[in-house]
Amino acid sequence: MILKGKTWKFGDNIDTDAIIPARYLNTSDPKELAKHVMEDADRNFASKVKAGDLIVAGANFGCGSSREHAPIAIKAAGIQAVAAKSFARIFYRNAFNIGLPIFESEEASVKIREGDEIEIDADRGKIRNITKGEEYTAKPIPSFMQELISTGGLIEWTRKRIKAS
Repeated sequence: MILKGKTWKFGDNIDTDAIIPARYLNTSDPKELAKHVMEDADRNFASKVKAGDLIVAGANFGCGSSREHAPIAIKAAGIQAVAAKSFARIFYRNAFNIGLPIFESEEASVKIREGDEIEIDADRGKIRNITKGEEYTAKPIPSFMQELISTGGLIEWTRKRIKAS
């Protein structure tokens, strides 16, 4: 899987309340959540982000509460992947459960700037900064997790398995 797009940059400890503020949790509609994604980190983010864009962040991305709304809002806004120095464990699992690819790379987190165009090779665990002509290493996504992503998340993966049996 190759992902390519423009980056949006966020710092350390971006919690789930910054990703999707609690005041919008009265809905689980992905389109509605997307209208407010990252609102408490960048008030105008939802109006600026384009389908196919990528987020690059610092350490502990997705910390805070365990709500699945956070990765759902990111994915519904058109963000195709998140690369960060590290992820909160519950966000890490929730992202794969809903089919949002995420990549851990300290080097990419530090060196990529907002607006850089990058390409991520999920199979090889490589992030190429096209703007700067640099390449960084990310932890490769295990094949089972890639299968979850390619089928749209855990629920779709389970449906596929049930139909096959």
